[in-house]
Amino acid sequence: MPFSAVSTTDDVVSGIRLDGKHVLITGSTGGLGIETARALASIGASVTISGRNSDKIAAALATLREQLPEATFDSLEVDLASLSNIADATKTFIDRGQSVDLLINNAGVMMCPESQTADGFEMQFGTNHLGHFAWTAQLMPALAQGARVVTLSSAAHLRGSVDLDDLNWKARDYDPNLAYAQSKTANIWFASEFQRRFDGRLLSLSVHPGVIETDLARHLPEAVVAAMRINFKEAGIIPKNVAQGAATSVWAATSSDLLGHGGAYLLDAQIATPVTEEDPRTGYAPWAYDVAGAGRLWTQSEELTSVAFA
Repeated sequence: MPFSAVSTTDDVVSGIRLDGKHVLITGSTGGLGIETARALASIGASVTISGRNSDKIAAALATLREQLPEATFDSLEVDLASLSNIADATKTFIDRGQSVDLLINNAGVMMCPESQTADGFEMQFGTNHLGHFAWTAQLMPALAQGARVVTLSSAAHLRGSVDLDDLNWKARDYDPNLAYAQSKTANIWFASEFQRRFDGRLLSLSVHPGVIETDLARHLPEAVVAAMRINFKEAGIIPKNVAQGAATSVWAATSSDLLGHGGAYLLDAQIATPVTEEDPRTGYAPWAYDVAGAGRLWTQSEELTSVAFA
């Protein structure tokens, strides 16, 4: 029976083993990331969790080790809003000699006030896309043949495409909502272009986890969050719990059904279909698979980060 919006991480890993496989997950000290780590470790994978805050990393490791005392966990500190920090973190990981079978690009910021990364990029685009772009590029030597790379996007990409002429909001009045949408479309473009460029080397996928209340909404006023809850209810969107929200990432990382579907955008543990007039909120936008746009974004991302894939 196919999975659905209410399927959980434990549902999608039933009957699967990942013994001998290693997982690296960004933003995994809480929320979807720590649940993804738990689920994949529960079926035999060793897992490296990562985050910006050493105290949160220590607390997450303690939680995971209590839940799964037989599993193997370690950690890596990284700030995806700093290219120099990313370079240091990826070097630290590669120097350990550990290969990566499953790379889950889970971290992100959402609708934060206008601000810039350490390198002067708009914070959401700079963290959600450029940070993971540079991170993944510099981890290429550690990626095992046939590795899977899962990048979290969002249905927020439906609100807007990527302005390739103003990636860092220099020519427009800043809109945190549209800036988030741009970064999430960029995540889809990255995943599909990554597959085109390295087809046969790996499997790259992007994921919409669903509507889940996690720390991702920490920058939003409570009144805005309350209004969003009302809008979702009126639109018939049912929020997920964390185990349901992480299920699509875990399915992307483990399902044999996805072989041959590299570059796909996934939701509700299924391959997404286009949005329709009848259901404009479920599926992918017309611009989600813009091949020319994704190629241009890749080139510009290499130029902005001074990092190239090899």
